Formats: sequence, C-alpha cells, structure tokens
Amino acid sequence: MDEEEAQYNEEEEQEEENEEGEEEEVDESYDRVDNPIGDDTIEKTLYDDEGNEMFFVFDKFYMFGERGSGLRPRGQVQDFYELRQQCLDNGTLFEDPDFPAEDTSIFFSRSPPKPFEWKRPHEITDEPQLFIDGATRFDVKQGELGDCWLLAAVANLTLNRRLFYQIVPSDQGFGDNYAGIFHFRFWQYGRWVDVVVDDRLPTFYGRLVFMHSEEKNEFWSALAEKAYAKLHGSYEALKGGTTCEAMEDFTGGVSEIYDLTKAPPNLFNIMLKAYQRGSLMGCSIDPDPNVVEARCDNGLIRGHAYSITRIKYCDIETPRVSGKIPLVRIRNPWGNEAEWVGSWSDKSPEWQFIPPEEKEEMGLTFEHDGEFWMSFKDFLTNFTMLEMTNLNPDSLEDEDITGSVQHKWEMSVFEGAWIRGSTAGGCRNFLDSFWHNPQYRITLSEVDDDDDDNKCTVIVALMQKNRRSQRKLGLECLTIGFAIYHLRDPDSVPRPLDLNFFKYSASVARSPSFINMREVSCRFKLPPGTYCIVPSTFEPNEDGEFILRVFSEKANEMEENDEDVGFGQVDDRVRPEDDAQEVEADERINAFFRKVAGDDLEIDWKELQDVLNFALKREFNFEGFSKDVCRSMIAMMDVDRSGKLGLQEFLQLWMDIRVWKNAFKLYDKDSSGQLCSFELRQALNSAGYRLNNHICDALMLRYGDRDGKVSFDDFIMCSVKLKTMMEIFQERDPDRTTKATFSLEEWVENTMYS
Repeated sequence: MDEEEAQYNEEEEQEEENEEGEEEEVDESYDRVDNPIGDDTIEKTLYDDEGNEMFFVFDKFYMFGERGSGLRPRGQVQDFYELRQQCLDNGTLFEDPDFPAEDTSIFFSRSPPKPFEWKRPHEITDEPQLFIDGATRFDVKQGELGDCWLLAAVANLTLNRRLFYQIVPSDQGFGDNYAGIFHFRFWQYGRWVDVVVDDRLPTFYGRLVFMHSEEKNEFWSALAEKAYAKLHGSYEALKGGTTCEAMEDFTGGVSEIYDLTKAPPNLFNIMLKAYQRGSLMGCSIDPDPNVVEARCDNGLIRGHAYSITRIKYCDIETPRVSGKIPLVRIRNPWGNEAEWVGSWSDKSPEWQFIPPEEKEEMGLTFEHDGEFWMSFKDFLTNFTMLEMTNLNPDSLEDEDITGSVQHKWEMSVFEGAWIRGSTAGGCRNFLDSFWHNPQYRITLSEVDDDDDDNKCTVIVALMQKNRRSQRKLGLECLTIGFAIYHLRDPDSVPRPLDLNFFKYSASVARSPSFINMREVSCRFKLPPGTYCIVPSTFEPNEDGEFILRVFSEKANEMEENDEDVGFGQVDDRVRPEDDAQEVEADERINAFFRKVAGDDLEIDWKELQDVLNFALKREFNFEGFSKDVCRSMIAMMDVDRSGKLGLQEFLQLWMDIRVWKNAFKLYDKDSSGQLCSFELRQALNSAGYRLNNHICDALMLRYGDRDGKVSFDDFIMCSVKLKTMMEIFQERDPDRTTKATFSLEEWVENTMYS
C-alpha cells in the first residue's frame, strides 16, 4: 500500500467513526517548507524515442500583453510580422521600447558590476547567423548569469526538432528579411505567448555576457534568453530556478520529481504509463561535493544528468525460467563511451537470454553512443533523482498515437486568484478563514486500466502566476499547497463547503508540503468518487493568482465548487421588525424627508445625502455617505429617470437600507464601522445575495481597502450596485435562464446610470 492510499484509508476510517458517534473536530495541521533554490541546478537533458518525433500543435498564440494573454503589458502589444514589415519599409532596425538596451533591463536590484555595451550581432562578428548546421545542445553555453536551470532546458529544446521550432520559429534570421527583430514563444499559465525582441545584446569587450553559442557567429540561444528575460522583466529575474520550471514553459506540461531513495513501489508502472503518454523523463545521481562530474566504477557520472529514452517490459528466456523483466533505456547526452558497464550494458552476457525478434524490436545496438540499458532494479540502486514532465493532451497530434505515444492524459484547467479579504483564506491551520479559499469539485468515475486496486490516478499541480516577473517589486513566490477532501454525498454538502465541513472532515490527500516554489504537484491514487480540491497559500490574506491543473488517466468531470449567482432569502437575523421603535424612527425620517423635499415631495442626491446622514450617523461612526453612493441610490430607485426620488421611492429604498445596515451590524462584531477580512460575503448572503468567488473577488478589489476591510458606506454602495445590476438583468431574464440579451446602447445606458 503506498503512502497516499494509507493516508486515505486511515482518514476514511476516522470519518466512519465520526459518523457512528458524535462528530469530532478534526485536528489537522500543515507544515511549511522553504525552497532552497540556488543559482546552480544540474543539467537535465531529455530525448524522444529515436525515430519517433513528437508533434506539438498550438491552436492559439497570444502576443505578449495582448488581452487574453494573461500577462500585463509593459507597453504596446507587439506584432512581430507587422513590426518587421514596418522596419523593412522604413529601412530601419527595430529598437524595442518595452525592453530597452539599458541597465534596467539587466538588473533591477543593483548597478552593473562593469560597463556593459549593447551590440547587434553584426557588430560583434562578421556574417552572423541564427543557426549554424542546425541547433544542438552544444550551442548553449552559460554566461555570467545564474540561470543554468534555463540553460539546461534550452539545451533540451534542441533534442526535439518539432518542439524547438515552435519555441524558436524558423521564419526569421539575418537574411533578406533581417530588420533587427526576432520572436520566441513560451507557455505561460495556460497560454502560448509570442515575445518580440530586438537583437541588441549585452557585451563586454565585444563578447556576449550571458548565454551564447559555441560558435561565435551563432545567436539563437542568446536571443532566446533575451526573450525569456523580457517575459519576466529583466535578466536578473532569471537568477535561480529549476529545470522543470523552464521545461514547463517550453511544453505546457506538468512536472513531477521523485527521490529514488524513497521511490513508491509502483514507480515502474508510473514510468511505463508516462512513456506511453509521451512524457519527458530525466534522471541523475547526487554530485560528489569534491569532484565535478565524478566518474563511478560502474561507468556512471555523479552530478550529471541523463535522459530516459524508453521504458519496457522485455521478454526473457533462460534455461530455467521465462517471463518479462523491467528495463530502462538511458542516454548520456555526451554521446560517447561514458556508459553503464553493469548488467544489461552493451554486450553484457544477459542479452543472450533475449529472443532475437525482441532485440530487433528494441533497436538494440552496441555502440559508443552514450545510450545503454539497465534493469529497473539497478536503475533504482544507482540513480537518486527522477524528473518527469507530463505533456498536456493539446501538445500531441493524433498521428503521435501511432508512434511510441499510445495514450493521452485527460486534463482539466482552472485559473483563479487569492484576494485579500475575499478568497485568500490560508491553509487548514487557519480554520476560520480556510473555507473562503477557491474550491474545485472533481468527479472520478473510471478506474485506471490494469489497476488491481480499482483506483484512479490523478496528478494535481498548483502553479502561482507571474511571481518571477514581480521580483523587482520585492515579491517572491508565495508559500502554496493544496488539500483534497472526499465528498461522500456530494448533493448534501453546501456549495462552497463551509466552516463546519472542514471542522469535522479530514483531507484524504494533500500536497507534500506548503513551499515557496512556482508550482507544487503530486500524484495520487484515489477510489472513484467526488472530491473537492482546495488550493491555498500558507498564510491568509496573501494576494496572488494561480492556475490549477489536474491530469488523470481517464476522463474526469471538474467544476468550481461555488454558489449560483442570484437573489436568495434574507436572513431572519437582519430582517427589520416593525416594532414601535422602528415605526417611531420611520416617522421621524418621514418628517425630515418632507422638510427637505419641499412642496414637490421629491429629493435629489444632495437632499438624499442629508436625509440618510441624519438617519444613520447616530447609529454608525462614519463620515457620511458620499456623492457617488447617493447618486447610485437615486439611480436604483428612479423608475422614471427624473434624477429624483418621490416619497414612495424613498420609503422602498429605506426598507432596503434597513436590511443592509442590519446585515452590516451583524458581522461588525467589534463595532469598528468596518467589515474585516472575510465577512463581506457573509454579510451580503445574509442580506439576500448569493455570490460566487469571482464576484466576491471583484467586490473586494472595488470596495475594500489595502487592509482588506470594507467601510459601512462602501458596503451600502456595494449592496446598491448588486441590487441594481441583478434587477436590471432579471428584467431581461423573466424565465430565470441566467442568460439575457442587451444591445450595446442599453448596456452602456444601464451601467453608466447605475
């Protein structure tokens, strides 16, 4: 039984015990881990199965900063082809205003240690070229920047030609269409983004400072690094990272890392299925602290990275027994005689027990090409780390399924955000706010093929967005993680799951830790059923955006676990009671209304401001209602669009205000005149509004202050806007279909007036 299954069963038994007796509060705490990413990461090189290239097709590219790209523009949206043509027509070379040839594009925290000079390739060398004899891993040499994690991933690109030219388009160069402009494409949080750069590169004494090629006049790697630096705001932003991070940006896949000293018992099956789905895999051995790339007696190199090129159960026939043996084919990227010399190595005696037809199918050769086979047992004994990048199904064409790739992952993707005071609830350690986090419900109905335990494999990956590009603002990665809860009776639990659910229910699976890395991912095996995934930061009230991806072997149904938007029932606790005190107060307000309104018995926004301040300043410690709030109230009740309210319109408004003020008082427990943190949604629910996380986030961003608090007058303004917009919509949706049609004029008129 693996760790996840054991955890699942233990907590399942606890739930059953709780059901049999009284509910017991769950005591479940989470640990936080700091990520010790340095400037150096060992290189990992990945290969496809020989002769079976993988095909990557991306239906939509966004230009950097384009609406829908998910990335904030730092200037104008740049179209590579349009800009290049303009430069060709004008006879000029492109100069990128969004990533200028200045020190600020290199460093954001300090001044350059020496005077860099920006030069174009033709100013550095004669006859510059984008590629010389194609692209190879030897074209990538590290410069004076701690981004070897990126260097390793860029080198990997050269091993898959089709993928490489998706990232480095071949429709550019130093030929007839040269205009000093180039473009590169990267996956960023669910979207493929096209990034434009000019070819001015940092140099010192005429030599490239950062990533460069072995050949002095080859420039694709230096320009690719510059585009990636622009994507994140500066070269310095690339300092420190993991190869997996960059590999995901080059494939759109989800990565997993396995410590082979603690390998799960079903690891070979995991690797076999990953190979069948086209996953990229690499392995390495812990380095010798005293020797760089030390060679072991068995032929393997410590501190060096290998790629895994095939996983196979191989038929074997010995004099005493016949059957199958798990083998792994591995490649040393040096491509020379530095190979494994143990069992199943080139020309080892074990191969005599493999039938000839099996060896032919395996493409077995015994050459000094860096590629060799090992038994899975020896693989676990000698290697210490396995890295796996699982490709999303959109990265594969149907024709790939006829090659080594036999299956595709099923994938669900959701984008979300943690907003201070709304959906940034922190981890389960903060029980009172944890349930405010975004929630996602997933239903697993089909078990894996060939799974004797009748369980479903899922890989859950939580990635925070845009943190590397915000380093210049002092924003490092948040500490993030997730928890998974089993919903025994999905139809009987609230949407979203509330405080009581989490108080008495334990998670059945969760991320290995809460850690300050860009992505946290983990593989689980769960029984068929419905589950709720709760992504969160470790601490509450930490703002951030995220993307949640779930890979499964079989199709899954996934949706946000949230309420439908609309009107609900007003909480009895906030419904006004027409007792003598309320009637007396109303009579005073009526009298004041008549006094202010004059003979026409109508009031404008200024007169309404006087009436409401007279009525409510005695109850609330606030400065009074603003001009905007009062104008919005007029618009909400002004049926004839006169810009004024009559007595009956005012009395209807006053009935609403009494509900809103009571709801505010109910949750303003310290009488501070503010709703703190996560109380806005609860107050609006009590006032009769059913809202989901997206709307709550928008309301908090619009009406909350920097501390995540909402004042009384802003709460009233928020309530007015909600009521107005929902009533306008319902007028056009009498059948409650949740869909309505507006002309542009009608929509602008209604939104502007309200």
